[in-house]
Amino acid sequence: MVTVETGHDNEINFESVLENYLSPDFGDFEDGSIVKGEIVRVTDDSVLVDVNFKSEGQIPASEFRDATGNMSVNVGDRIDVYVVRKNEMDGTITLSFEKAKRMQVFDQLEDVQENKKVIKGHIVRRIKGGYTVDIDGVEAFLPGSHVDLRPVPDMDALVSQEFEFRVLKINRRRNNVIVSRRVLLEEERDSKRQDLLRTLEEGQTVTGKAKNITEYGVFVDLGGLDGLLHITDMSWKRIRHPKEMIVMGQDLTLKVLSFDRDNNKVSLGLKQLVPDPWQDISMRFPEGAKYTGKVTNLVDYGAFVELETGVEGLVHISEMSWTRKLRHPSQMVHAGDEVEVVILGVDGDKKRISLGMKQIHPNPWEMVAEKYPEGTVLEGVIKNITEFGMFVGIESGIDGLIHVSDISWAKKIRHPNEIYKVGDVIQAKVLTVDQESEKFTLGIKQIVDDPWGHVPDTYPVGCTIKGIITNITDFGLFVEVEEGIEGLVHVSELSGKKVKTPTEIYRDGQEIEAKVIFVSADERRLGLSIKQIRDEEERGKPKEVHTGSQEAGQNLGDLLKQKLEETENIQE
Repeated sequence: MVTVETGHDNEINFESVLENYLSPDFGDFEDGSIVKGEIVRVTDDSVLVDVNFKSEGQIPASEFRDATGNMSVNVGDRIDVYVVRKNEMDGTITLSFEKAKRMQVFDQLEDVQENKKVIKGHIVRRIKGGYTVDIDGVEAFLPGSHVDLRPVPDMDALVSQEFEFRVLKINRRRNNVIVSRRVLLEEERDSKRQDLLRTLEEGQTVTGKAKNITEYGVFVDLGGLDGLLHITDMSWKRIRHPKEMIVMGQDLTLKVLSFDRDNNKVSLGLKQLVPDPWQDISMRFPEGAKYTGKVTNLVDYGAFVELETGVEGLVHISEMSWTRKLRHPSQMVHAGDEVEVVILGVDGDKKRISLGMKQIHPNPWEMVAEKYPEGTVLEGVIKNITEFGMFVGIESGIDGLIHVSDISWAKKIRHPNEIYKVGDVIQAKVLTVDQESEKFTLGIKQIVDDPWGHVPDTYPVGCTIKGIITNITDFGLFVEVEEGIEGLVHVSELSGKKVKTPTEIYRDGQEIEAKVIFVSADERRLGLSIKQIRDEEERGKPKEVHTGSQEAGQNLGDLLKQKLEETENIQE
């Protein structure tokens, strides 16, 4: 037997080799076909593969290296290779391992497309309009619109993940492959929807995933069919927005409240899975009882306080303090505060509880009414001065008002700060204590008797008085007859002659003599006349002090009263 030494370091039967070479099947394949071959040598640069041709084919080693750079084959492995070109003349052949794999993958992809099968692939990177997907070495295009049933919030999050795909289009010549994930999800959704429609019933407990959150509720994917979880069915307690309880993608267990088969509309409830905390609410929270709760929300008109899970009551702003006039609840409490409250009223049907905070403490107005009855003279500090009066501190949180008209009997005060300042300690008399209206009024002038009380007796109509001019106006003279008591000499009562302005004749501080022609303690008016004194002097009649015709005096008084009223109208 003849043997030959080959480069393989193996002894080969020469007769066998010659027989194979002369065999009609030896090297019987065409360019572009895939054939089986055996790896006979592996180096750093290339791999020799015997495909039963005149010579081995040499393939670059890079086609066999994995992602880490290691060789994925060994000597003796049988692999499929692609015949790029063979040369019968010199017996050389060009092979490709990658092209063989690619052709096989394309065959597989065509089978998947024709038979609507599923194939797995890895998303390797984002590109314009979608992603590149690696399917066994073949790069396919995944359009962005075919990634999911809904737009994906984070497109980069899908890179490096493996998914199943449906093949939409193949072009071998251009090596183009288009795949879709959405088609599979739609088929899965339609299948689940049909199953769900057959079994879904009202009152049933179902599971789903939050897919969209709005101000009025959450849309939940039940598996091919969407249901609405309204905000009012999320919790027995009051919430302002669904995001306080649920996040996107959250798995939920819900109860079917209603199901419209004709329109495929499903209403869902979350709070219905637990007992209604408002049942027997009046028995658990009787009126007048005290509780400790947590402030959950502030609004302009009050604060909501949670008494237990799912049960909230409202403390109206008017029920927060006995004494403070609040503009907003935040002046008293803040969200998260623990507060003591009293149950004022319970309406189980409307799920409302009225609460009070000020009722925890005794009503200070009741204490003030008992401690300071009307007529009591007390001492206090001026806390605030306004144009219309002064506020005096009485008890903690309670101020008494002294109106500007109750400061002095006689002196005309335009503003209280003419006499007093904040911080002054004064004495005043209690005039009224109104618990319902929460009003406490005081007076300073009421501590002493009204000086006008004796004026009608001291200065009767017809008597003559002496006084000092304190003020000159266009309509007459103001004359002080005693401290705090002033009378008016109207311009018509100055002289028998026409007087344009009183300043032509009189000056401030001048002492004059006049006759009383009108007097009223109730109206605090004292009408005087200089003209009548002059007339009497001209007629030579003696002056009468504290005497005179009462009837005539009254008639003149009525006339002066009318003129005084006309004068006041002019001033106003």
